[in-house]
Amino acid sequence: MPDDLHLKNAAPEIVTFGCRLNSYESEVMRDHARRAGLEDVVIINTCAVTSEAERQARQTIRKLRRERPDARIVVTGCAAQIDPQRYAAMPEVDQVLGNQEKLQPESWGLPPGEKVLVNDIMSVKETAGHLVGGFEDRARAFIQVQQGCDHRCTFCIIPYGRGPSRSVPIGAIVEQVQALVRAGYNEVVLSGVDITSYGPDLPGTPSLGQMVRRLLACVPELKRLRLSSIDCIEMDEDLWRLIEGEPRLMPHLHLSLQAGDDLILKRMKRRHGRDDAIAFCRRVRDLRPDVVFGADFIAGFPTETEEMFRNTLRLVEECGLTWLHVFPYSPRPGTPAARMPQVDGAVRKERAARLRAAGAQAEARTLAALVGREADVLVEKEDLGRTEHFALVRLGTPHPAGSVVRARIDGVRDGVLTGTPL
Repeated sequence: MPDDLHLKNAAPEIVTFGCRLNSYESEVMRDHARRAGLEDVVIINTCAVTSEAERQARQTIRKLRRERPDARIVVTGCAAQIDPQRYAAMPEVDQVLGNQEKLQPESWGLPPGEKVLVNDIMSVKETAGHLVGGFEDRARAFIQVQQGCDHRCTFCIIPYGRGPSRSVPIGAIVEQVQALVRAGYNEVVLSGVDITSYGPDLPGTPSLGQMVRRLLACVPELKRLRLSSIDCIEMDEDLWRLIEGEPRLMPHLHLSLQAGDDLILKRMKRRHGRDDAIAFCRRVRDLRPDVVFGADFIAGFPTETEEMFRNTLRLVEECGLTWLHVFPYSPRPGTPAARMPQVDGAVRKERAARLRAAGAQAEARTLAALVGREADVLVEKEDLGRTEHFALVRLGTPHPAGSVVRARIDGVRDGVLTGTPL
């Protein structure tokens, strides 16, 4: 690992919206900006998943300009990639960088020239291995193993911000995780836009499971590995075997489900059905009974009736889901779903609230079931950390961030587990 990986000059300010992949890429940009000697720069890494995310980004840009009138403001990320001129037209913005350009060191090492540097993301074929030696204020490290998406879900604009699916070679992944372990990280999260599509573009077409198996074999010092999000229809046999027999792969899987009604899933152009999700969760639980599932859901998708929504609501219990990420449907211009008959906005919000309430009940049951058990807690800050199942624990006494503390779970207080270090 290069000696200058953590430079001492003042850190650029970065505001990150959206996914874990964006969080990873923000750290890549932080390193590039530091190496280029940029101190008075503010980087806004945008998200395009919802209209609300874009609204918040624009609001943040205006606020930061008022607070930092002399700073160089650079806007990048998926929203900037998809509609660069909209951000370039904002008087507060000095430069707009595309999702490819933001990861290139030369984009940060030159004086601002053209205001907009955004390539055709669909022409990008490579995913470079961007070595990041650490993550500021984070106990765990996120690394990019895959980029882009070849699928065309009718609600999603992200393929137009991220480009085609492409994978990071296994050797580069191993090298990066080895460097992170040497830097003291005990937990690594593999991230991407669609990580279960990993591998077809690489020599030998390795699967995600084959990559994870080789990674764990090559880095035996790594204590904990997580997958950011998986598609239940794209599992491979190596990954099934790892779920059953590899204790370093955490018993916490986050699923991209989106809905629990077959007709809505078909209109979303998802590749799985309701029964596929139920069968997946049942098989995982048979292999690893202590597993905890998270899931993404969209409430109020176009044409969704109350009966269709109830199918989604029932899926929370039928799959035994715990950690829910719920979004009211947000129409994205340029997507097929935006042209479908829309559900009233108030209904979308009400259904999202009902889904979140179901998630809160499921979470309470999961936390209660953990009381009386022992857990290895990855400390995030002071006395707060997370179990293998990603449940938040308060230990009562401070410990170094990133350390793993064995604890007995002795209760739940205000939705957070309480534990006693052993």
